[in-house]
Amino acid sequence: MRSILTLVMIAYASAFPSGLNAHEAQSGWQYEAYCCNGNNHTGDCQMISTKNVKIIAGGYEVELRPGDHRLVTRSHDFKVPQSQARRSQDEEYHLCLYPTEDTLRCFYAPDMSN
Repeated sequence: MRSILTLVMIAYASAFPSGLNAHEAQSGWQYEAYCCNGNNHTGDCQMISTKNVKIIAGGYEVELRPGDHRLVTRSHDFKVPQSQARRSQDEEYHLCLYPTEDTLRCFYAPDMSN
């Protein structure tokens, strides 16, 4: 029984690293409160893989399937104008889905010049 409790505690600590603010990316920078409506306890914002993002004329195409983001339950194809992309602080792609998985509220991308 003790070993099961230990495993549960380790899994919880891995999923919720200590000191991680509700609006922080895993690398430690802050998502804007607007992007998750000031409450990211539901996991609205998270990093996504580069395989989900294509650079297209005028911006980005973001294709998501179940498993690509913790809130996604079906396939989505979002177009994001470059002018609406926010600058990622860790050179990774991140997005915030709010209030539902159907609404891409914020998209963070690394500088295109890098």
